[in-house]
Amino acid sequence: MTTVSIVGGSGYGGGELLRLLLGHPHVEIKQATSRTHLGEYVYQVHPNLRKRTQLKFSDPSQLEPVDVLFLAQPHGQAQHNIDQLSGLAGKIIDLSADFRLRSAADYEKWYGEPHAAPTWLSKFVYGLPELRRVEISSANYVSGVGCNATASNLALLPLVKAGLIETSTPVIVEIKVGSSESGAEGNSGSLHAERANVIRTFSAFGHRHTAEVIQELGLTDISLTMTAVDLVRGVLATAHAKVKPGVAMKDLWKAYRAVANENPFVRVVKEQRGIYRVPEPKILAGSNYADIGFDLDEGTGHIVSMCAIDNLMKGASGTAVQCMNLMLGLGETTGLEFIGLHPI
Repeated sequence: MTTVSIVGGSGYGGGELLRLLLGHPHVEIKQATSRTHLGEYVYQVHPNLRKRTQLKFSDPSQLEPVDVLFLAQPHGQAQHNIDQLSGLAGKIIDLSADFRLRSAADYEKWYGEPHAAPTWLSKFVYGLPELRRVEISSANYVSGVGCNATASNLALLPLVKAGLIETSTPVIVEIKVGSSESGAEGNSGSLHAERANVIRTFSAFGHRHTAEVIQELGLTDISLTMTAVDLVRGVLATAHAKVKPGVAMKDLWKAYRAVANENPFVRVVKEQRGIYRVPEPKILAGSNYADIGFDLDEGTGHIVSMCAIDNLMKGASGTAVQCMNLMLGLGETTGLEFIGLHPI
């Protein structure tokens, strides 16, 4: 059994990691840390784990060596103690934003402060298997991925990979997000009284996850617009772009099917009838799937490309476990077979 521990196990990301790893056939969880809930049973914070574990939250200063260490801390913390943490495990997967960008200058530009451990940026592989599967498989250090960046990257991946997109025109991605994206502690904007029954744009331009799309897909004229909607889980990215002259529906079908065929958690959703004709986050809750879809105005070349995910799964903990499987040489889908619920 591979031994794993979670630093920062009391948040939503840590809770999802615990849920997934408790059911993983090749993993033994040694510790989950939390200063706030030190000494409490894990299930007291994550009640869905009742009768699945008697694990108690440990003090971060009492971490023991393991094979794989997951870092599920708030953004900005891991970079300050990565030297110490790297001595505890041969492989580290960090869910935060600390090591997603390769350039220290880019990190300062998008996050507003200098990086505390810039020499570590080049040691981490960007942790989205659909983009970096080969590198992840041989990596010792893998970064987390932004949930909004994940949905945006996967929505645009078929177009970029097949060379169908017109890069000289702007790409606009409208992203609708659920309240769990704010984390377990949240903020005033994530309170139910303020979040229920809303459709609220809170970041028209300049969201920091834009940097990950620029870095990974090489698109420079792109912007992400963030809108909060009345969901707990879920991200829906709707990308607007132009395809190159002559691109037809058959070319798009070929490109989208190719990406889905290469990636076990990517599904093409483009139906002619029924309720769920396009990607929708609702039916993905708790699953690691990413549903992609598209439509094209052949007269203008305007394409709408969509991707729906569960932000806590494919946008965070699910992808982290998927990366662990690749790093350990296990089946990529191991422990991630849950297919979601319907109705919900």
